[in-house]
Amino acid sequence: MSLGDWGLLVTLAAIWGGSFFLVEIALTGLPPLTIVWLRVGLAAMALWILLIASGRRPPRDLRLWLAFGMMGTLNNVIPFSLIVWGQTHIGSGLASILNATTPVFTVLVAGVWLQDERFTTRKFIGVLLGFAGVAAMLIPSLSGGLSASFVGQLAILGAAISYAFAAVFGRRFKQWSVPPLLTAAGQVTASTLILLPLVLWIDRPWQLYHQPVGVWLSVAGLALICTALAYILYFRILSSAGATNLALVTLLVPVTAILLGVVFLHETLLAIHWTGMLIIALSLAIIDGRLLAKFGVG
Repeated sequence: MSLGDWGLLVTLAAIWGGSFFLVEIALTGLPPLTIVWLRVGLAAMALWILLIASGRRPPRDLRLWLAFGMMGTLNNVIPFSLIVWGQTHIGSGLASILNATTPVFTVLVAGVWLQDERFTTRKFIGVLLGFAGVAAMLIPSLSGGLSASFVGQLAILGAAISYAFAAVFGRRFKQWSVPPLLTAAGQVTASTLILLPLVLWIDRPWQLYHQPVGVWLSVAGLALICTALAYILYFRILSSAGATNLALVTLLVPVTAILLGVVFLHETLLAIHWTGMLIIALSLAIIDGRLLAKFGVG
């Protein structure tokens, strides 16, 4: 990758790592579903402003909007909701580490559903290591029975699994020649519509407007920076550096999340969490394969 690509990659990792921190701030005043709905709704408005300014109009193809609905469910509604809810029970740093298992689950899902994504011995070893890292972090929270921390960690893993299915499902938009930014706008728009009745029924957001400025700023940051801007950077890196290089962002996201959590939220990670993170990082390096290739290992 060029120096510019690396700069964009590090910026994207910092933004996505910061999303876990912003969720913690938003949770001090708003319930999880409302946070997710505001995040995707404001992001949808920002992305459509960009698209319309560039001369594009919303598509009228019903099949495409149904696909946006499925993509939004898998890539926004389910994982965003699980992550925000999970962070009501665990810290932002730990959540970011568990979320880094997304490529591990993607390898499994792709190996089952995609004929051109073969499940090799190297990937199998990487997946096993990834699960070992997860187990290392989960087992201590089970020592006293089924704790809230354990359930919160399971929620983050559920989000990672949902992201994996989204990655496989999302390939069809490239096959249909749908512009990436339109895919991003379409899925967050569909997510907003899907979440709306749930938010109105469960959270009653009209009763929640009396919140500190910091809460509203964190929601705005989640929507405009961690979603709208992040998607723009994501697709920019994808076009210039490719999907394999883009996957490196998964290794970098926990760094920002952990630093922000420790400095501003006074979070702490146990030694077993650091160990789990190192094991997961190693598993991702094995799945990626390039580090092994440098040493002549195939």
